[in-house]
Amino acid sequence: MQNTTRIIKKLNNLWNRSQFPSQNPIQISKIDKLIIFLICIVISIISSYEILLVQPLEGSDFLSWGINFSEVLFTCGFLILVSRKENPNINSRQILLIISLLLFVQMIKNIFGSGFSPLSIIIPPALIISQGMGTITALAWVSIASLSWPESLTNINSYLLLITLICACFVSVLGGRIRSRAQLLQLSIFVPIGALISQWLLIGNEEYSFLDNQEIFTSNGKIFSDSLLLAIIMLITILFIPIFESVFGLLTKARLLELADKEKPLIRRLSIEAPGTFEHTLLICGLAEEATRIIGGDIDLIKTGSLYHDVGKLHAPNWFIENQDGGVNPHDEIDDPLKSAEVLQAHVDEGLKFARKNRLPKPIANFIPEHQGTLKMGYFLNKAEEKKLNFNESDFRYKGPIPQSKETAILMLADGCEAALRAMDINASDSEAIETISKIFYSRQVDGQLNDSDLSKGEIFLIKKSFLNVWKRIRHRRIQYPTTINNTFS
Repeated sequence: MQNTTRIIKKLNNLWNRSQFPSQNPIQISKIDKLIIFLICIVISIISSYEILLVQPLEGSDFLSWGINFSEVLFTCGFLILVSRKENPNINSRQILLIISLLLFVQMIKNIFGSGFSPLSIIIPPALIISQGMGTITALAWVSIASLSWPESLTNINSYLLLITLICACFVSVLGGRIRSRAQLLQLSIFVPIGALISQWLLIGNEEYSFLDNQEIFTSNGKIFSDSLLLAIIMLITILFIPIFESVFGLLTKARLLELADKEKPLIRRLSIEAPGTFEHTLLICGLAEEATRIIGGDIDLIKTGSLYHDVGKLHAPNWFIENQDGGVNPHDEIDDPLKSAEVLQAHVDEGLKFARKNRLPKPIANFIPEHQGTLKMGYFLNKAEEKKLNFNESDFRYKGPIPQSKETAILMLADGCEAALRAMDINASDSEAIETISKIFYSRQVDGQLNDSDLSKGEIFLIKKSFLNVWKRIRHRRIQYPTTINNTFS
């Protein structure tokens, strides 16, 4: 009964989230659109040209060709639409990758026809797409790639196509959830084994010599050759996934976990040169991760983005109070609010430089400017007003942009709440804590900082509750233990 209730709640949350407008996709240049459209045209021609090879040609043949051509072109457009709907931040390079893989598959189909196993054609690209662009996009790609097969079903066993479709869907679903290279390796072993068993059960074993057969890699329907070739190509695909990540800007979960390693040079530098900032970062990670989990966001993304959001403070750690350890504050020495504001903005600008130098993926680099958005630098703005300086309010605002995703918006809110919650009295009540959190949230909303984040009112309420829960966990008291000369108590 509890499982049923939990499933109903999850479905209800998904439904509620679907009632709010989704984030607008990023814009693609006209040149990129033209290139993508031309590739779609080529795919449509390759998929339908065989209809025109029939002699003599009749009017019905041209009509049939036109319908087939239009269908393939429409499915290509549908695939692009699905990919942009699932991932609004998908860029033109990644769309080109999806379409190019579809083109490659269609070419292989035409060149080798029934002489090449569909298992080896469909499944490896599905793994790449699911890892870098999501499960739904991968499933759409698999459906479209399997839709039009140049050879008739008389040349390819229908059970083999069914096994291919099931295995590809299995890889698409698991590929979007896999969080390590080791799991990828396991997938590349178990999927071919599963295909081998399925073929043996549904198709049966054709007796031939494995050692003497010269067509072991090009004889589809041969149980051993199909599965062996699939395993080899999947292993090669796994080896090339890091290259795809670099060239096409794919951000896989395995890559996120690698970047979140605290022994990474940039994070290690932050912990040594700016220990106060590093401690602040870890506390924010706890708040942001809990909030993202409760609204169903990308936990791995925000965990990694949180670690890198303040790396720009490495350019001048002692200018930030958490790193001063009671020493002299350089801002007091210069006594110039405008220059102090420039230093604060510099931690964003320098952070983006660190991100480029260390080749951080763009979704991670986006956390650096977006966690500050266009917020006011309130302390130095008040100082400037006290000194009656001649200034514009924009001089004391960060350059932005404001958060463009739920994850960067959550980090902005966590960044604002962390110091306020930590400064609260240990005896403060839950109502006092939630009041403090609500004030910070309200100020961000009134200032327009959350306008582009796609956070709904319900999600904002859940984020407040999650911040309160984290605060309640970290404010616990400790018993004062008696001490001895040897300090044996714990």
